[in-house]
Amino acid sequence: MRIGVVNDSILAREALKRVIEASEDHDVAWTAADGFRAIELARTDRPDLILMDLIMPGINGVETTRRITAETNCPILIVTATVRKTVGMVYEAMGYGALDAVDTPVLGARGEIDGARPLLTKIDTIARLVGASLKGSASRHLLESRSFDEGFEATNEAFDFDFVLIGASTGGPNAIATILERFPRDWRGCTVVVQHVDLAFAPGLARWLADRSGREVKLIERGDLPRAGATLLAGTNDHLVVTSSGRFAYEAEPQSVYYRPSVDVFFASAAASRMKPGAAAILTGMGADGARGLLELKKKGWRTFAQNKESSIIWGMPRAATELGAAETVASLEEIAAAIVAGFSR
Repeated sequence: MRIGVVNDSILAREALKRVIEASEDHDVAWTAADGFRAIELARTDRPDLILMDLIMPGINGVETTRRITAETNCPILIVTATVRKTVGMVYEAMGYGALDAVDTPVLGARGEIDGARPLLTKIDTIARLVGASLKGSASRHLLESRSFDEGFEATNEAFDFDFVLIGASTGGPNAIATILERFPRDWRGCTVVVQHVDLAFAPGLARWLADRSGREVKLIERGDLPRAGATLLAGTNDHLVVTSSGRFAYEAEPQSVYYRPSVDVFFASAAASRMKPGAAAILTGMGADGARGLLELKKKGWRTFAQNKESSIIWGMPRAATELGAAETVASLEEIAAAIVAGFSR
């Protein structure tokens, strides 16, 4: 991959350059010391990936991410001094299209670099994601009939409340929050969200969505049951499924699917479950994950939605769902939320 580096620190830029150049698979396309220069370079020489700092003079990494994504759709990985101290900005940047975040490697006094491996792991994962998005859905074979029982005891839960299932990726946090904040406060429906995000960021994402939407957002744990009025978020790198007992579980396989947790896997398991047919939506994201799962839900009587191109950060996943005929309605986030609420109010 050709990689652009954006960081106002000379030492940080040097550390990042050394990490990239030490890999046979990656090269440095260019470096920029501020957001303005990065926007200009991304426009004239679009790399395969940009490593973006957050705290910079002029315009910060969040705004720089927003502008570059809007203009070029270039994949962006946030690389900042301390992810934990800038967690709010991390989720803002993810809402504008950043794919993930990692701490900046540190260049030692003797030239050694601490933190290179986590960065290279993230870069390699994104490289596979970009490749998979160009080839389409990587999870077609997952939608065959499967029994997710996980050894749980049977439950007599009727699940007679309404369900809303949401899948998202690039730009998803803001899109999800926009929909959640428009749901009624006293609504008894159960909302389940699958967002492509590293497990290290899932707890923070739940808190961030709760702050943005004014709703409690709970991470799903293995064995949990759907609950009326709950907003639930997939919380690991494994694939969320609904088991034959009606409980939630996580499956590591197939490892070959780079979109984790997979929206396709969850939607397909929900279509085969005892969940009462409700509404399901595919929001902004790179690739095609979720399209085939959404089609399975549609076949089972669920109302299905896809975010429109105009309001999407990246119209990849919604486009795939639309072209497959899986989405009954293609609309803006506000229109999707209103249609979901109206459908359950009848």
